[in-house]
Amino acid sequence: MALDAAMVYVAAEELDTLLKGARVEKIYMPSRDEAVFSMRTREKRRTLFLSARSGTARAHVTDEEFEYPAVPPAFCMLLRKHLIGARITSVDTIEDDRVMLFRFDALNEMGEKVAPFISAEMMGRYSNLVLVGDDGTILDAVKRIDSTQSELREILPGTAFTEPPKPEKIPFMSGNEEDIIAAVRKSSRIVSAALLQVVSGLSPLLCREAALEVDDQTGDMLDDTGAAKLADGLRRIKDAISDPGKREYSIIYDGEKPVEYSFIDLRQYKGLRKEQFESASQMFDSYYSSRDRLERMRTRSQDLTKQVKQLIERNVRKQNARREELADTSRADEKKLYGELLTANLHTFKKGDREVKVINYYTGEECRIPLDVTKGPNENAQKYYKDYRKLHTAADVLKRLLQEGEDEAEYFRQVQYEIELARTEEEFIDIRKELRDAGYLKGFRYKERGNRKSDPFFRYRTDEGLEVIAGRNNTANERLSLRMAEGKDIWLHVKGAAGSHVILRCEGIEPDEKSLTQACEIAAYHSSIKNGQLVAVDYTEARRVKKAANARTGMVIYTNQKTAYVTPDPEKLEKLRVTRSR
Repeated sequence: MALDAAMVYVAAEELDTLLKGARVEKIYMPSRDEAVFSMRTREKRRTLFLSARSGTARAHVTDEEFEYPAVPPAFCMLLRKHLIGARITSVDTIEDDRVMLFRFDALNEMGEKVAPFISAEMMGRYSNLVLVGDDGTILDAVKRIDSTQSELREILPGTAFTEPPKPEKIPFMSGNEEDIIAAVRKSSRIVSAALLQVVSGLSPLLCREAALEVDDQTGDMLDDTGAAKLADGLRRIKDAISDPGKREYSIIYDGEKPVEYSFIDLRQYKGLRKEQFESASQMFDSYYSSRDRLERMRTRSQDLTKQVKQLIERNVRKQNARREELADTSRADEKKLYGELLTANLHTFKKGDREVKVINYYTGEECRIPLDVTKGPNENAQKYYKDYRKLHTAADVLKRLLQEGEDEAEYFRQVQYEIELARTEEEFIDIRKELRDAGYLKGFRYKERGNRKSDPFFRYRTDEGLEVIAGRNNTANERLSLRMAEGKDIWLHVKGAAGSHVILRCEGIEPDEKSLTQACEIAAYHSSIKNGQLVAVDYTEARRVKKAANARTGMVIYTNQKTAYVTPDPEKLEKLRVTRSR
């Protein structure tokens, strides 16, 4: 990556132009080391994104949409306290350092004008966001650093803010070319490595770019002609930094993988695809968005998987407890028998007796019945009848609860399959929303989007031209099965396992055998057992599919089904897939 002091300076200059005078309206933190500021400028509303995440630290305006936690982090609340309603007065940098200073005009709790600032430090694993008060005292930071972590610079609430320590190198922007070249000539390293060693503010990328024509030499071999070429390379970078008209924002791709980005034409990458952008922010958005999206999805997948695993474990514990209780209810018939025998033999015992021996008139054998010494004969008999009714009722309730538990376990297996299937942020949000609506997740908030970017269905077309649609998640499954499907369409689902609901559109005609087989293969392919041999798939007319009362999202019952056994071939099925135009 090329996020060096030169790139930071260029990006800060752009942000200063875009955001000067902007008023802070909202502040969110999508994660513990990322902050999003919604701002109103004279022209339009803009979103400022600050990241202190190691490897992707940056600052730019963005068009990305984010999911926010229900409970904001403490640092987010502090930012809101001091900066909501404040206006940006400038975006500065520290010379030859990867730091942006966002300065604000704000009012404190007493209504007095103050000038806090944020130090956005984009220095790899040392990246940080530091909120500094009007008096230069640190209010707090995303990452607190004490003396045990750094002897050079503490970042703790109440301590004075100091700039990051700088290496003993020649500053690129304020240093002159003669001094830089003289220092390079003293090194035995190749010119780009020597340049990186003696100059501050340039990344290895820009050092290679400056030394492109002389990088086959070491510094101590550099003659006057080579020195002139190196001076030209350094001047080209300085000119682009100082003159916006000479900048060229671009990303270099090796195939589909982004390799590097910069504000100058990167001549060292020959034969690779280059994509140009109008601004540094657009370039950052494009370069980092896919990487961040993948990272966020990986994190969300792990979080959801963990949460569903906990729900499954809780379900297992409840089911085991219910089975134990149900086993205890097996004594219900014994309690009823004792009540009957006591009622038939009330004259043979009295209050205070600990037990009574009676003949079981069903078997003819003697039976010993324990008694409550505090109760009379009739009361003891009624107590056994009461215990019988209680256990009998409990058995009915426990059987119902056990069935509900089995249904819940099946639902969780389906959700697990959905998580494995999810590939977009929207799909993860759908799953979380579904779990929240079902009462399993608390505190999850999401932003409703007017225009959905991804299709909630997988779409295919059989060799005979019939459409096949499969749901991506439970919400889509329910919509597909109960609202989109027409009565004569064929509904399909893998038997006894988690999978997508699938509809074969019949358009009022009897489907041909080949289309039905391909639809069965698609249903098997979109299931948790897609790699199996001879996968069982149930199919029936869509009008035979119903939702049971109080059933969870995507859980249906169906009748009049037939079962087919198929082995899905992914390569053949991918040829049937239809890419829906957006």
